[in-house]
Amino acid sequence: MSTGEQRFGEWVAVRRHEDGHVAELVLDRPKAMNAVSTEMGRCIADATSALAADREVRAVVLTSTHERAFCVGADLKERSSFTDADLGRQRPYTRAAYTGVLDLPVPAVAAVHGFALGGGFELALSCDVIVADTTAVVGLPEVSVGVIPGGGGTQLLPRRVGAARAAELIFSARRVEAAEAGSWGWWTWSSRPAGTARRPRPGRADRRQLARRAAGGQAGAAARARAGPAGRARGGGRRLADGGLLRRPGGGRGGLQREAEAELAGE
Repeated sequence: MSTGEQRFGEWVAVRRHEDGHVAELVLDRPKAMNAVSTEMGRCIADATSALAADREVRAVVLTSTHERAFCVGADLKERSSFTDADLGRQRPYTRAAYTGVLDLPVPAVAAVHGFALGGGFELALSCDVIVADTTAVVGLPEVSVGVIPGGGGTQLLPRRVGAARAAELIFSARRVEAAEAGSWGWWTWSSRPAGTARRPRPGRADRRQLARRAAGGQAGAAARARAGPAGRARGGGRRLADGGLLRRPGGGRGGLQREAEAELAGE
């Protein structure tokens, strides 16, 4: 098993460690708090495609190099300069980034330290397990700026916390701090910063230890287990990242679904 780092563009890396079959997918755009631009979306998509094709990889950990943020979502500076045509051209790249994480064929763990907002929270929700620390702040604030969560959050969040709580968070666009979110059972709690967990300490659970356990069983077993209830909680398939459609109980369409469908029809 090779170790080292492979770069996918300027802002995304895949690191292989001495512990074998665990790959670390690193968001490395610290000057922008890992805001997802068109180019960064392309890089995430390329990295997840390479990981999905690598038969030696049995688990993936999604991390950040920023000291105060996991990922703050879309690059609003870039987006503010876009025309409608520019947004249409960007969409396949950002969609491929979110679905690339969602469709990884092996267990995926998000290590959340600091802000995970908008698309950043959706990247974490696209993983099977979220490991967070006391600095974590999450939310889907898109409604406050006149758009909807575009990376699958309106489906992935209800699967974690239920439709009623997800609707309240999406409609209010409020941020949720670690203590409140942890009490809802969203994640595995880490008592020390998730960003420091790549330095293992004996007897202390962290996101790489969890990933190593997932990777350490019979080859392919954990990946097959993703097809069961735990995998369905995470979701799968490209429709989740086509705007994210929040359905009411019984299959009725909510307002977010109608808006998302209208947006998709404009493609």
